[in-house]
Amino acid sequence: MTDQPSKAPTRSYKTSFARDENPISEGGLWLNGRRDGIDWIDIVSKAGVVYGEVTRMGVAERRVEQGNLGSAPQSGTAHIGDYDDPTAILAGAWGKNQFVRGKVFSRNQTEKYFQEVELRLRSTMTPHLCTGYEVFWRCLKNERAYAEIARWNGKVGDFTSLKKFFGPQFGVKDGDLVEASIIGNLIRGYINGVEVISAEDHLLDSGSPGIGFNFGVGNTNVDHGFTYFEADTYD
Repeated sequence: MTDQPSKAPTRSYKTSFARDENPISEGGLWLNGRRDGIDWIDIVSKAGVVYGEVTRMGVAERRVEQGNLGSAPQSGTAHIGDYDDPTAILAGAWGKNQFVRGKVFSRNQTEKYFQEVELRLRSTMTPHLCTGYEVFWRCLKNERAYAEIARWNGKVGDFTSLKKFFGPQFGVKDGDLVEASIIGNLIRGYINGVEVISAEDHLLDSGSPGIGFNFGVGNTNVDHGFTYFEADTYD
């Protein structure tokens, strides 16, 4: 990642998910969406891959950005869905400038669901509250693929899309390296070392790195995840 400092990080972590755990813990290092946040879903580690548990599957995702909202409310920006994304963030205090990377696991790609791999920045999690930035990519390599940056505002389903691009160059496949960084107010996302998306936001100035996946993908939850995760943070 070209914007990462050359000095030693304040705090770092890396893992290849060697333990089978539901939810992921790695010795108490992770907070999870259902276990700790209650309103979201936990993340599973199995056979060297992390992926999200099956979500509620009650209300499917419908968003203006997805082009599937139909008759939108007057504001034109409302979104519909459970949004109980499987989510896990690292516990404890972390430097505010953060650099996160993960190796993508993806098989049986499909347009039926919005399969996503998500890297989180400056995130916090307590019962019924989860804030933070997420940079994420659809596990697809055609014109319906996308990359997006969003801010979680706290309550389940309350998020703000900061930037989104569509096209095959913004989606990911098995073995891709995805990276996300935040320095000051600037958030960036990369695929295989190439910057593909960026946005600025000033509302969140602290929190933890983490990972996540989209809700509402049914039993295809096991078809996409990460096989490696690393975070370096700086004050």
